[in-house]
Amino acid sequence: DVMKQALHHLAEKCDGIHLSLDVDGLDPMETPGTGTPVDGGLLLSETQLAMSILNDSDRITSMDLVEVNPLLDDRNKTARKAVEIASSLFGKKQL
Repeated sequence: DVMKQALHHLAEKCDGIHLSLDVDGLDPMETPGTGTPVDGGLLLSETQLAMSILNDSDRITSMDLVEVNPLLDDRNKTARKAVEIASSLFGKKQL
């Protein structure tokens, strides 16, 4: 609901939306490879749903995905999640 409300609020106020997503906003169980982990952050599934809503809105003009730190990661787990998140924004649907 928050994503839909935000998109509705911005509908008449701008031509496009830049998305800046820090993976440290996700739960550290999902993304251990970040410098500022946040207990109780978003789950990957919640983030993918948000990305799908943004994709369907056709309002995103640019994106940056930051705070992936390979030196802190566990076998590229965070990097793989970042790719999944970006894929959802670009239209990949989850089952």
